[in-house]
Amino acid sequence: MTELSGGPALPQERRVVTAIPGPKSQELLARKNAAVAGGVGSVLPVFTVRAGGGVIEDVDGNSLIDFGSGIAVTSVGSSAEAVVRRASAQLADFTHTCFMVTPYEGYVEVCEELARLTPGDHAKKSALFNSGAEAVENAVKIARSYTKRQAVVVFDHGYHGRTNLTMALTAKNMPYKHGFGPFAPEVYRVPLAYPYRWLTGPENCAEEAAAQAIDMISKQIGAGNVAAIIIEPVLGEGGFIEPAKGFLPRIAEFAKSNGIVFVADEIQSGFCRTGQWFACEDEGIVPDLITTAKGIAGGLPLAAVTGRAEIMDAAHSGGLGGTYGGNPVACAAALGAIETMRELDLNARAKRIEEVMKGRLAAMREKYEIIGDLRGRGAMIAIELVKSGTKDPDPEAAAAVAKACHSAGLLVLTCGTYGNVLRFLPPLVIGEDLLNEGLDILESAFAEL
Repeated sequence: MTELSGGPALPQERRVVTAIPGPKSQELLARKNAAVAGGVGSVLPVFTVRAGGGVIEDVDGNSLIDFGSGIAVTSVGSSAEAVVRRASAQLADFTHTCFMVTPYEGYVEVCEELARLTPGDHAKKSALFNSGAEAVENAVKIARSYTKRQAVVVFDHGYHGRTNLTMALTAKNMPYKHGFGPFAPEVYRVPLAYPYRWLTGPENCAEEAAAQAIDMISKQIGAGNVAAIIIEPVLGEGGFIEPAKGFLPRIAEFAKSNGIVFVADEIQSGFCRTGQWFACEDEGIVPDLITTAKGIAGGLPLAAVTGRAEIMDAAHSGGLGGTYGGNPVACAAALGAIETMRELDLNARAKRIEEVMKGRLAAMREKYEIIGDLRGRGAMIAIELVKSGTKDPDPEAAAAVAKACHSAGLLVLTCGTYGNVLRFLPPLVIGEDLLNEGLDILESAFAEL
């Protein structure tokens, strides 16, 4: 049976014994600054020695409540028993051969699981890679190969990665794109149905945004030139935006009617994070291709493109791959993560986390006017902070609340196009006592503003 706690006998408790970051972390931070490129930042420079369940323990002996999961990566915990067991066994057998040279069963098993788990009962195939950005790039390659077209359509507030092509696909300039151009051509951006900020109100959002997006594609690009439409069913870095109901089905139907490959980027929202295996299931969307990474392998680097067999087979032999893609240890970890998700019913856990968090956060929104919006599903929840009495973004308040939480031993992350969103991504195995304690800390942080 899969264990819940992770970590070697790691107590599931918050413990603050030094300032955060503490003296040992400060020493390591000085070493980091001397040896690591300045462009590689850290949200909270506490240096981890152990992690599991819902906590992270640092070199100074502090134990922090984790509301970040390594940005939705450690959904099953940072050291889930099945992940450790399977990856350790694989390490003892062999670390690598390169699947393109001499293949191995684990890669095939992961692809079989992806065919079972992703939406739709059509024939599916997968290809495995190392990161979410790599998966998105390969989805574009596959779509272009299949359609013999070049244009790619993405959406306002979307995030798809940090490589050259995925920077072009990503909406936000700083820190992801600034100074790194020129970017890949044939990328076009259209409006997103963002209910909180839609000018004519959330009730008009889905219909108007879809009409605008389709009109722009038809007139400015030409539907017959579009290889792929790529969208996150719940946007991640852009602010945990849930597109207004009806928007995604309309866009998916437009894609189908025009021979365009519809790509669901589920890198942050996939694998039980929203209370379903994949967020696109909420409106019954069956994408042509789906990209996954983050939560797929319990913390080891693995990503995938999964889709209709005829589309996945469009690329010529040797056209897809990479030296480390589908590394055997990462594949073993993925099988362990999926085992854990099934055994612990982490979709149900995610829904319970949503119930607890939304209940508490709704009460905070009533109390604190700067909380303009509460949104998200499962264990992918966010609040958007605004200046009192307006919808003007307040990134300074978001930074101040995050800093107060960090000092009290709660790891939280910010996001959003305007930098004013606090996002909550607790491990799906977090205990409800820790969840509520973390929310207590968050409320105290608002009280101190």
